[in-house]
Amino acid sequence: MRKVSLVLVGAFLGAGVSAVSTQTHLLSGTSAVAASAETYRQLSLFGDVFEKVRTDYVEKPEESKLIETAVNGMLTSLDPHSSYMDAKAFRDMQTTTRGEFGGLGIEVTMEDGLIKVVSPIDDTPASKAGLLANDIITQIDEDQVQGLTLNQAVDKMRGPVNSPVKLKISRKEAKEPLDVTLNRDIIKIRPVRSKVESNDVGYVRLTQFNEQTFDGLKTAIDKLQTDIGNDKLKGYVLDLRNNPGGLLDQAVMVSDAFLDRGEIVSTRGRNPDETQRFSAKVGDLAKGKPIVVLVNGGAASASEIVAGALQDHKRATIMGTRSFGKGSVQSIIPLGGQGALRLTTARYYTPSGRSIQAKGIEPDQEILQEVPDDLKGKDETKGEAGLKGHLKQKDVEERGGSSAYIPPDPAKDKQLIAAVDFLHGIQKGAANVTKPSTPN
Repeated sequence: MRKVSLVLVGAFLGAGVSAVSTQTHLLSGTSAVAASAETYRQLSLFGDVFEKVRTDYVEKPEESKLIETAVNGMLTSLDPHSSYMDAKAFRDMQTTTRGEFGGLGIEVTMEDGLIKVVSPIDDTPASKAGLLANDIITQIDEDQVQGLTLNQAVDKMRGPVNSPVKLKISRKEAKEPLDVTLNRDIIKIRPVRSKVESNDVGYVRLTQFNEQTFDGLKTAIDKLQTDIGNDKLKGYVLDLRNNPGGLLDQAVMVSDAFLDRGEIVSTRGRNPDETQRFSAKVGDLAKGKPIVVLVNGGAASASEIVAGALQDHKRATIMGTRSFGKGSVQSIIPLGGQGALRLTTARYYTPSGRSIQAKGIEPDQEILQEVPDDLKGKDETKGEAGLKGHLKQKDVEERGGSSAYIPPDPAKDKQLIAAVDFLHGIQKGAANVTKPSTPN
């Protein structure tokens, strides 16, 4: 049985997962610590209660559901990030971390009970078939969409590569609904977006850390260097705001992309021999150019690992608001065909040895957005410290969440504007350090 260690966070903007390592692990009596006699008596009590419910409850219960709920109750009582995933949830998690699936290539949302196309992804079946932003999907394979949840509709559109799916589309400009048949293809989730700011600043936004992230980052930086020219390029803005997490190996690779040496992150479990350390290798994709990292209350888990590493090594200036504060590691342990356990097994630490658990990454420069009146108070995340049952740190002042609001109009994005201005006006300072220093 394979055990994959992960860092996980759930924020109001989504959930992120960060894989740490893969190793062999047996869930058997020979590998477990012998339980005490009292523990066995408690297990016997569980068996007695289960049997009573199974035989005497007013309606016949679903036995597998009883056991699944009991297992999940045990795990969720530990902390907010430990839980049981059934087979479907486990498959969905694997799809998220893999970053690719069989599908059509459209970003969708739910509007008035119908599925609205946000945008088709370039060079996918959806874009080739001519689907447009704001198209309304009313039927999938002749089944009405109304009444389905967004996840149910997305599941119906996903499927084996080369298999057909028929959509009925309502478009404002068309008098009659459009019938479109598409063949599913391998769709890669784009975790990296980039553009040129002010003609001389490279902007790179990471939306999650999946298996495509580092390659996407490298491609983006290469393109920005070509488009702007290395002599003209002032530096980079790495936007991690509202990025809820992802694969830890990708977080390590993204950090390493801007570091030449030194520790990136360490994970420490209950036993000292479980400590793991991840270090940088020589090579800086940014070629020593200054970097500003943007974070906010929605930046969590793997995002905090990157921000913490670059901050500790003084390789980047961190701007925005305090991050989420997710500093623990979960292990995903498959259970045959019965789903998987998600179990907290370690904490992670930045290069200087600090834990950001229930505290977050404090920006070097705090920049507050102007939040619309109707969103004030709703823009704040709970943060790790606001989650019931979260892991505590001894003698550490916990910090709650911060604003996760990003204006839809970049011209009103005070954090992005401040980052670009900083790169234009920089003379000396943290973001201008071309070689990382070893933390004390």
